[in-house]
Amino acid sequence: MKITRVRSILTAPDGIALVVVKVETDQDGLYGLGCATFTQRPTLVARAVEEYLDPLLAGRDPANIEDLWRLMYLNSYWRNGPVLNNAISGVDMALWDIKGKVAGMPVYDLIGGKCREAAMVYRHADGRDPQEVLENVLKYQEQGALAVRCQMGGYGGRVKEITRATAAPSEAAPQATHRGATPDRPASAFPGAYYDPDAYARSVVALFDYVRPRVDAGLFLLHDIHERLAPIDSIRLARALEPYRLFFLEDPLAPDQIEWFRRLREQSATPIAMGELHINPVEWRALVAEQLIDFVRAHLSAIGGFTPARKLAALCEAFGVRTAWHGPGDVSPIGHAANLHLDLASPNFGIQEVIRFGEPLREVFPGTPELRDGYLWANDQPGWGVDLNEELAAKYPIEVTPVLWTQSRWPDGTLWTP
Repeated sequence: MKITRVRSILTAPDGIALVVVKVETDQDGLYGLGCATFTQRPTLVARAVEEYLDPLLAGRDPANIEDLWRLMYLNSYWRNGPVLNNAISGVDMALWDIKGKVAGMPVYDLIGGKCREAAMVYRHADGRDPQEVLENVLKYQEQGALAVRCQMGGYGGRVKEITRATAAPSEAAPQATHRGATPDRPASAFPGAYYDPDAYARSVVALFDYVRPRVDAGLFLLHDIHERLAPIDSIRLARALEPYRLFFLEDPLAPDQIEWFRRLREQSATPIAMGELHINPVEWRALVAEQLIDFVRAHLSAIGGFTPARKLAALCEAFGVRTAWHGPGDVSPIGHAANLHLDLASPNFGIQEVIRFGEPLREVFPGTPELRDGYLWANDQPGWGVDLNEELAAKYPIEVTPVLWTQSRWPDGTLWTP
C-alpha cells in the first residue's frame, strides 16, 4: 500500500475556519482524514501540506506512522512551529484513520481499548454579569451537564461587555466592577481589544461567590484566565478561588512563564490546567515531571497530532496528571474524534472540552461524535468514524481576515498575551 496524494480541504460550516488533511492511497476507496486546524493561519498550513508534505510522502507506506511522523518533523530542519506542527498533525491523524480502517477497528481499540464508555465534558457558560452566567449554568445543568466553565465577559474580561452600562440589571447579582465603558487609556492609543486586568481579576471572585451557592453542589465549575493576568496576579486569584472548589483553573500563566508555576503551586491548592498554547515538548516536560499542573490541555494538532499526544498522555499518567484536551470550535469534528478516542483509552483521562456541533457541521462531517447527558460518545466505525462530504464542505468557504481578539491590550496600551 502506498500514499498517492496528500491534500488539504478548508471549510467553515459553523463560521470558523477548519483545515482537514486527506491522505489518499493506491487502494481503491481507502483514504484517511486528519485535523490540521490553525484557524488564525489556515492557508499557511494548507500550503505546508500540499507544497512540502505531499511530495515528501508520495509513494511511502502509510502503515509506518512513527517513521513518517519523524520524517515530517525532522525534514524541515527547524521544527516545533505551529504551522508545521498542524500540517504534520493532519497527516498523522489521517494515517491513524487509515490504520483503523485497514484493521476494521476504531482507533481507541488500536491503542488498547476503552477504559470508559464515554467522556465527561464541560460546557461554556458566558454572560455579561453574574446573573446571566448563572442562568446559562442552570440551563446546562438542566440539560444534564456535569461540569460548566464560567466566564463573565470573555477571556480576561471584554470591558464593553461587563460594565455597569451594559450589564443586565439584577437585584441579587453584584454589578461588574470595570471602570467606565472602556478602560482609561492614553490619547491616540494604539488600536486593539482593551481590557482592565485588575477589574477582571476582582470580578471573577464576585462571579463565583454568586454562582457557586446557587447551583447543585455536585456540579463542577471551571474558569479560564487565558493568560490575561500578570503572574503574581494569577497566583493571587488562584488563592482567592480556593473556597469555591473549582474543578480546575485554566491557563493562569503563559508558556514562557514556566518558572512561575513553582511559585503558584506553593501558594495555592486550586487545581491547574495548562497547555493550550504548547507546541514544544520542553514547554510541558517540567510541568508534568514536577507535578506543577493537574491537567494537561494541549491542542492535539498544535503539538503534531495523535502520535505525540499518546506519548504525552502516557507521560502524564506516570506523574498523576490527568488529560483535558483542548476542544473549542476551532477543532474539526475529526480533531474532536481524535480527542475522544484518546479520552476513551487513557486511564488518566480527566475531562473533555466540547462545543455544540451545529447542523451544518454534522452534515459536512457525518459521524461527528454525539453529545448527550454530560458525556461525549464515539461511534464504533473503523478509524475515527468521521467522514467528510467535500461537496458540502465547498459550500462553506473560509474567510481570512486580521484576527482582532488576539490584539489584546492593557489600559495603557501594552499588548498582552491573548
